[in-house]
Amino acid sequence: MKFGFRVPSLTKRIAARTSVKRIVQNQFGLKAPRGYGWLTNPKRYAYNKVYNKTSRGCMVVFLLPVFVLLLFIVVSSRFV
Repeated sequence: MKFGFRVPSLTKRIAARTSVKRIVQNQFGLKAPRGYGWLTNPKRYAYNKVYNKTSRGCMVVFLLPVFVLLLFIVVSSRFV
């Protein structure tokens, strides 16, 4: 299990969008309703549940300083 920030991968993103399994599921309507991941693939469901609770997106590093700066500006403007 990986802890920490996610690192985006362009090759994995393209491979997931162009897989044969995805094309077949979408053309023939074999998709399960949203939230049924535990039924279709329980092992992946459990892994993703833990992964999403223990990692953060890579944009957090960039957005956190902006949020702190905006908070500082708002707080300092109240005292002027």
